[in-house]
Amino acid sequence: MRNWEPRDWCQQRMGKKVKKEGEPPPKDAFDPLLIESKTAATVVLMLSSPEEEVLARACDSLYKFASKGDENKATLLALGAVEQLYKLISHEDPTVRRNAIMVFGIMASNYDVKKLLRELDVTNLLISHLVPEEDVVIHEFATLCLAYMAVEYTTKVQIFEQGGLKPLIRLLGSPDPDVQKNSVECIYLLVQDFQSRAAVHELNIIPPLLELLKSEYPVIQLLALKTLEVISKDGETRIMLGENRGLDCLLTILETDEFSDLHVEALAVLGNCLEDVHTLQLIQQSGGLKKLISFVRDSTIPDIQKNAAKAITKAAYDSENRNILNEEEVEKCLINLLETDNDGVIVAASQAMSAMCANLASKRAFGLQGIPQLVQLLSSDNEEVKEAAVTVLANLTAASPSNASAVAEAEGIEPLLNTLYSQRDGAIANAATVLTNLATQEPLRVNIQNHGIMSVLAEPLRSTNSQVQSKAAFAVAVFGCDADARTELRKAGGLGPLVELLHSKNEEVRRNACWAVMICASDELTAVELCRLGALGILEEINLSISRKNSFSKAALEKLLDNNLSQKYSQMGYLSSNNIITDGFYDCGQIKPGMKFSSLEELSMQALTDHRAIIFINAKPQEEQASLPGEEKAHDSSHEQTILSPSISRKSSREKTRKVKGKKEEEKSKEVIQFLSAVQDEINLQNTQWLPPPDLILLDYINDASKTILPLTTTKEQVVALAQGITDAADSGIHWNRFVADKMGGPIERNKLHDFSWELHISEIEFELKCNVVPIGKVKKGTFYHRALLFKAIADRIGIGCSLVRGKYNRAWNEVKLVDDSPQGITRLLLPPREYIVDLMFEPGRLIKEGSVEADQYKHI
Repeated sequence: MRNWEPRDWCQQRMGKKVKKEGEPPPKDAFDPLLIESKTAATVVLMLSSPEEEVLARACDSLYKFASKGDENKATLLALGAVEQLYKLISHEDPTVRRNAIMVFGIMASNYDVKKLLRELDVTNLLISHLVPEEDVVIHEFATLCLAYMAVEYTTKVQIFEQGGLKPLIRLLGSPDPDVQKNSVECIYLLVQDFQSRAAVHELNIIPPLLELLKSEYPVIQLLALKTLEVISKDGETRIMLGENRGLDCLLTILETDEFSDLHVEALAVLGNCLEDVHTLQLIQQSGGLKKLISFVRDSTIPDIQKNAAKAITKAAYDSENRNILNEEEVEKCLINLLETDNDGVIVAASQAMSAMCANLASKRAFGLQGIPQLVQLLSSDNEEVKEAAVTVLANLTAASPSNASAVAEAEGIEPLLNTLYSQRDGAIANAATVLTNLATQEPLRVNIQNHGIMSVLAEPLRSTNSQVQSKAAFAVAVFGCDADARTELRKAGGLGPLVELLHSKNEEVRRNACWAVMICASDELTAVELCRLGALGILEEINLSISRKNSFSKAALEKLLDNNLSQKYSQMGYLSSNNIITDGFYDCGQIKPGMKFSSLEELSMQALTDHRAIIFINAKPQEEQASLPGEEKAHDSSHEQTILSPSISRKSSREKTRKVKGKKEEEKSKEVIQFLSAVQDEINLQNTQWLPPPDLILLDYINDASKTILPLTTTKEQVVALAQGITDAADSGIHWNRFVADKMGGPIERNKLHDFSWELHISEIEFELKCNVVPIGKVKKGTFYHRALLFKAIADRIGIGCSLVRGKYNRAWNEVKLVDDSPQGITRLLLPPREYIVDLMFEPGRLIKEGSVEADQYKHI
């Protein structure tokens, strides 16, 4: 590469006045006085001289002094030389003016000098000296000063507003290489600003810049290419470049080995030009595109490879351009670039591949040949390389089962999971995308789940990056369809961050989080945990907002409550016929908005209060669940039932264990028995999960209903029988099988409802159990909400569809859908069922048509 050696014009172009020989000096003339000064301060004082020759020589001396280093420039600044020189750059004498501008040009490289020059607004004066009439030396140093100053944004604006672009572009055609170099450098700095970049198009800058590419000085060629690279980002400028055969000039540079130092910049200009379909077609038709791809493929220079890949990336943003590049088999070139040792080249090639993936043919080509290399790059130590590779895989596997399978065959699942731990957000988000793309195939989804993806996703869910949050939540929704996966996420602590994402202001994040919550709420344990973390309240708030609710928020809320019926009934006061009450359900009354919904275990551990009793359902036989701490035996007339008594449970359990061991091992000493018993108790307390005690009375109710009510032929008969009871003529004797109403105190006359002392009865049960939690089988005098709950619990077990609705003032009722009995034949079958309320209080078994006056009276009076 050639060296640029700026010319020292001061000696060649310093004008001198020569006295003609033979002329006698005038009488009043002062004989010349030769002054020799060794201090800069003295020379600066000479700048105030009225004599032009003194001024010219002083400027010449200061130029030489300033050229020796930055310290000298700082010295002159401190001596006030800049202010004095500023007065001289408009001097009438051309020599003084020229020499003063020379000093300005050389001193402007100093930061503090530039700052003062901006304050003096020297740019306007310098621009005024760029006219053709001025000396070429003035052009050289004025443009040099402007180039130094144009580094600062404020000066760029000044030069543009003062009309400096036009004379600078004209000076590109100057015969002097110094002027050319300074002018093109100043223009390169100016066009960094969009205003100047837009203006140069109108000033016809392309022809003079292309002429500079023919310069014998490499630095001028380089600056011209850099300027072209900046201004060719504008579409109109690219068209002008093509019209002036600039593309041929650029390709010629690439084909010339002597210009190897310019190849990188030439490729950068071509990269901008390739964005236009028309330009790309012209290059293809002339054979230039094939040459360009071949040049990149054969090159071993990283910067050239990198810029070529960037050029392809820019071109590939247009669909027609992608088709042209595919015709030239650019895919092979990019795949080859992945095998280089330079990380920058690999990143650029990967970005080009990502852009080309929008073309289906390119996508297939990359899938067949490039996926193994991309999977290997996921293990790179360079995070940027890893991100670029996984981004390509995300694009390749989108809607492409074959490419997804290829990733799995290349053993990419484990590296993808490891990428979820990356330090770059883009890598994490795209890794999650690839994994979800693979999950569209069931075998691959199972394989990924077996690798523990849910545990890994717990951390990306905590990210502060919205893209990562969105993709991680989407992945949870995709993989959460498996029960084991949901359990894994729950144990990994991923539900908490997932619930937090429901608060997101980002619409996509919020939507995907709602979707994930809906999927995760498919099992009861996860639904309960989500509710504990506050998901219900957040979803309710979202659904009340017109701007924040989405297609999944309502579904998530319903799914969450459907798998947590206790909270659904407490919060919404309604259970549909599809909401089947199972063991563990409890009714703790209507919960106020914003209040915490406590678990049955938490409620059972609370001290006895005068608040409303909690009624729970648990008909699971005792042998099906482990014996629990907190149980003791109680008896009624016909059943032995385990009930909950937290205050004395552990003590009584330990005492019973000691008695049993004492009887079986009488030969052992009392100390050994006590020691073993205590150890075993501690082990049991640590390993046993809390469960509510069984309600054997309720179990008997269900068994009786299954035997006597289930065989009835119509739903209506079953409903009526469950409400009031049924006559049984077995064993040659007629007797009445009592059900819900009779088991809860029988019919109550309307005018004597206030005398039905069910509250005292419930309080006695609570006092007996020393607990606020009461099994429903224990209740013998129940009001509306006790009877309706019992009816629903038994009906769900024997297959009678009914809903449970909570009203005000301890009211609750069941609604059933029945077909009207009056029509006959096919007409009856085609009629829609009607809703009825089941009377369980006044006339048990009576069906009240929904919407009637009687129905309103039952609900409210």
